[in-house]
Amino acid sequence: MINSEAFIKRLQKVMEYYGESASSFAEKISVQRSSISHILSGRNKPSLEFVLKILTTFPEVELYWLLNGKGEFPAQEKTVEQIKAPTLPPVENIQKSLNIKMDSNDPNKTIERIIIFYSDGSFKNYQN
Repeated sequence: MINSEAFIKRLQKVMEYYGESASSFAEKISVQRSSISHILSGRNKPSLEFVLKILTTFPEVELYWLLNGKGEFPAQEKTVEQIKAPTLPPVENIQKSLNIKMDSNDPNKTIERIIIFYSDGSFKNYQN
C-alpha cells in the first residue's frame, strides 16, 4: 500500500520539476483536472492507469520512486552496461499460461501489455 501523503509530495515534486500547474499537468498526462485535484487533496488515491500515464509522459520519473520513494528523481541516465534487460517470453505464452481469453468477437484485438506486480514491490512488464 502506498503512503498517500508521501505520494502527494512526490507528485508535487514532479509537477514543480517540470514547471506544471495541476491543470497543465492533467492535460499533459490526459486526465481530468479534477483527478489531479482529488489526488492532491488526498480525497482519492492514484489508479494504476494514472501512475502509468505519468511514467509514459515523463520518462525521468521512476515507478519505485513515485510509489514508494525508493530511488531518485529525476532518474539518472543509464549506460548500456547498467541496463540488464531480462529475456521475456512472448506475450502469447504469458496469455496462455495465465489462461487469458481474448474477445472472440474481434479476432484483430491483441494484448499490448501485461504487467505483473509481486508482493515484494517488484514487477515484470511484458509488452508486444
